[in-house]
Amino acid sequence: MHKSELIALIKFFSFKKAENVIRLYLSFIISRFLKKSFISGLPFALSIEPTTSCNLSCPECPSGLKQFTRKTGNLSISLNKKIIDELKGKLTYINYYFQGEPFINKNFFAFVKYANSKKIFCSTSTNGHFLNEENCVKTIESGLKRLIISIDGNSQETYEVYRKKGKYKRVIDGTKNILKCKKELNSQYPHVILQFLVFKTNEHLIEEMKTLADDLGVDELRLKTAQFYNYENGNELIPENEKYSRYKKTKNGKYVLKNKFSNHCWRMWSSAVVTSKGGIVPCCFDKDAVNTLGDLEKENFKKVWLSKKYNNFRKQIFSDRKEIEICQNCSEGSKVWA
Repeated sequence: MHKSELIALIKFFSFKKAENVIRLYLSFIISRFLKKSFISGLPFALSIEPTTSCNLSCPECPSGLKQFTRKTGNLSISLNKKIIDELKGKLTYINYYFQGEPFINKNFFAFVKYANSKKIFCSTSTNGHFLNEENCVKTIESGLKRLIISIDGNSQETYEVYRKKGKYKRVIDGTKNILKCKKELNSQYPHVILQFLVFKTNEHLIEEMKTLADDLGVDELRLKTAQFYNYENGNELIPENEKYSRYKKTKNGKYVLKNKFSNHCWRMWSSAVVTSKGGIVPCCFDKDAVNTLGDLEKENFKKVWLSKKYNNFRKQIFSDRKEIEICQNCSEGSKVWA
């Protein structure tokens, strides 16, 4: 985490939040030791989905492919407020992103502004197509602390290989806009990250992307490995350089995850994901919300978080995590820092 982001987190931190994190971690350790699910405290981090809609058609994204079977649509102001009000004082961090393009929801700035008023660190991830000057000013005024802009090439030709229907120049112009507005408004935030998803088709551009990031003047360049749903028999987008891949090729020609599987997962205690329609899912790998554990349109967050259904899911992690479908593509260390 960058120094400026750390400062923002510290300013928003409190004894109550620290106590909550400690309770969560201790309950995780006890559960791991006993191989039973016990939890004390509420999540200190959430991913909240502003919308399932997206203007692009990326080939490995259910939002871009319009392949959801779950409820889709936009997050409402009332649901955002309900979530924050139920967790205020305990919640430290919100990533306003899951699937879809956050800036499509016209209420996105209101979501962030309300969370920021409750001293919650907010971030989001965007494809950069909606960063006109007006939206950039609103972004800064909302109090957003981190802005990740996805860009997977350094020309229209290399960019649109994956970002179908995307406009490279528009992303570059949007990046320049947010940096310009930060300077004009004398704002330290948001911390702007240029994120490069590494594929076989663009891995040769990594050094050039570093130059592009320096030329633009962003705060950080982040290289990220890509997730593929059907990777066992290979995928034309898997990088040749294993350093930039979540997968490795075995002697029999099949692909497997590089990282070792462990029968425990801190995420099940520390955080959760809320869909645009209020479904609570255990983590961001459950993109179609197959493991929906509650409905915040009808239920209280704490009740769902401490429910038997949620704890039964946590308990499965300790027996054989490989049997849980959403865990089968999980990859700790999916980012490769530039």
